[in-house]
Amino acid sequence: MRAAGPAGPGRGRDRERQPLAALRPSRDDGQTRLSFELYLARHGETEWSKAGRHTGNTDLPLTADGEAKAAALRPRLASIHFDFVYSSPMQRARRTAELAGFSGPQVTDLLREVDYGDYEGLTSKQIHDANPSWEVYSDGSPGGETPVQIYARAQQIVALAGKSGGRVIAFAHGHILRAVGAAWIRADLHVATGLMLDVATICVLRDDGHRLINLWNSPP
Repeated sequence: MRAAGPAGPGRGRDRERQPLAALRPSRDDGQTRLSFELYLARHGETEWSKAGRHTGNTDLPLTADGEAKAAALRPRLASIHFDFVYSSPMQRARRTAELAGFSGPQVTDLLREVDYGDYEGLTSKQIHDANPSWEVYSDGSPGGETPVQIYARAQQIVALAGKSGGRVIAFAHGHILRAVGAAWIRADLHVATGLMLDVATICVLRDDGHRLINLWNSPP
């Protein structure tokens, strides 16, 4: 896979085009070190995600377009070795993993989508009609998860990736993965509000002594 997205300060366009593996230092020089990487993959489209309906515990299949875009992840990930592959237990995440080339991911409830409680199946417009100021990372959901619970679970996912070491990929859902992005850089959960994450996209989180968001919301 070739690196996508803007390079950091001092990196030229040639380095942008190199595979991520080429950016790994050949040895630990005492200053530059790559401890591990966490890839995040959001599942492909479902009928509810297409309609903008909040989908937490409702177990929906991918649409035909969702399957096609999930399969488009395969050539992008095929040349990368992953030491551990994790997935949410929901079929939309497990099917995305399978189509992307990972038929036997380790399933963990940590990667379930945020529990929307009474807001399950509703669109943001429907929620805001009743509660104009609502935001999931600030308010949680009535009958569902609180912001404290969402962030604690995101931190557990980060800890799981760190314990696994090497290069890890996790197939999951939009709101929980955005929370993982915030937890990775030790930011307040509300930062996740500004992290757009489309279906069937890839993010790369890197720890080379400092936790960095190396790539975000990159399509197939």
